[in-house]
Amino acid sequence: MKKQLKITTWNVNGLRAALRNGIWEWVESYSPDILCLQEIRVKPEQLTATQHLVFKDYQVIWNPSERLGYSGVATLIKNDTLEYSLGLDDEQFDNEGRVIWSNHVGFSLYNVYFPNGGRDHARVPYKLAFYARLLEICDQKKAMGEQVMICGDFNTAHHEIDLRNPKENENSTGFLREERDWIDMYEDHGFVDVYRRLYPERVQYTWWTYRYGARRNMPHTLRVPYTGYFPATSRTSFTNSCSSALLLR
Repeated sequence: MKKQLKITTWNVNGLRAALRNGIWEWVESYSPDILCLQEIRVKPEQLTATQHLVFKDYQVIWNPSERLGYSGVATLIKNDTLEYSLGLDDEQFDNEGRVIWSNHVGFSLYNVYFPNGGRDHARVPYKLAFYARLLEICDQKKAMGEQVMICGDFNTAHHEIDLRNPKENENSTGFLREERDWIDMYEDHGFVDVYRRLYPERVQYTWWTYRYGARRNMPHTLRVPYTGYFPATSRTSFTNSCSSALLLR
């Protein structure tokens, strides 16, 4: 019987603060085989020796943003990956530390922190171009017979069930029709939201704004597809502990 592989993804909103607030106690108790972190907001050299020590059981692949205190992703792997690369091989995207690709036995994995469109929507074209570039690469890998998983923070709520007040947010980035159309496009190219496959009717959120007392009132609360997209034709099984995910046919 094959061993189940635990793959966990988490937008930590600042790795140093997350470590101070006890994230690693949870990681040690859950013991994921692969841990994908987004929005780490730190370069590895900014961490202390003590902070680095907590990662001792993992190979850590870093892709921080060139801009300090912004974006960045890290992939932690218990068994060394076969190979890995950083970014999308596109200069316009690769200075913000948004992508790590790693190759594993039977599948390849993207850890991705998708861009935000900005309150004024100024970065929406950039965000949509990022979606297009990643999908282009995934299509190429699929054509070569690879099984591809995307983990991360997609920065878009796909359906109305994924948002507390969808009508009020139709003109807000993260729920714009053109952003949601790109999630449709990923599904048209064979990706499946694993969370919705497991829990088609569950109302659950992964993010809320700190503005407007959202924890209490929840007007700006959403589930961003947040564990990955997986190939639906793969022989991967999913347990009911999945918090959200996407999958490739």
